[in-house]
Order: sequence, then structure tokens, then C-alpha cells
Amino acid sequence: MASSSVSASAFLGSWGSGEDHAMLQAKVAAPPPLRVAVRPQPMMGSGKGGIFAPAVVVTRNIIGKKRFNQLRGKAIALHSQVITEFCKSIGADSKQRQGLIRLAKKNGEWLGFLA
Repeated sequence: MASSSVSASAFLGSWGSGEDHAMLQAKVAAPPPLRVAVRPQPMMGSGKGGIFAPAVVVTRNIIGKKRFNQLRGKAIALHSQVITEFCKSIGADSKQRQGLIRLAKKNGEWLGFLA
């Protein structure tokens, strides 16, 4: 049998990048980076997103911020009352009603009503 002239040390280096065995071990032994959950920022006041956001921003600029916020508050209160009456008519409990109100807020943000 022919003996091989390749030594074991030839396999300890990397495949052409110049790194040695100790550097490769350090890379392998390093713990993976920690992942941090990023919470999405609320869209209120950002003026971005949703198909109705441009109309909301134009309306706010025309009638003024103070009056606009008053009207928005009345609309939100009225919508919450409608949801409450709907829940009473179908026999939903308060937890389900709160869930529907949260869903309405999330949909309003997504559509751009809270821009």
C-alpha cells in the first residue's frame, strides 16, 4: 500500500480563508446571539399605513387637531356602544365584548383611521 503524504494538520485549517484550528474552535464554541422580541409601535399619530390614513390626515389638517380629536373620541365611543349592544343581543360576556373592542381598534389602526 502506498503511504499518504498528507498530514493530519492539513485538515485542521480552513478551506482557503487562512483561519487556523483555534479560530474555528472559538467560532464553534461561541454561543448564538440572543434574540430580543421587538414590540410593534402603535400607529397613532404616525400618519402612515392604511388606505384611509391620507383622508384622516387631510381632515385633521382642515378642521384642526383639537376638534378632530373630539370628533374621533365621539366616534370611538359610539362604535364601542354599538359593539356593546351587539354583544348584549347575542348574549356575549364582557370578556368577548372587550375582545371585539380590541379587534375594532386593531382594524382601525390597520385601515389608517388612527393615523
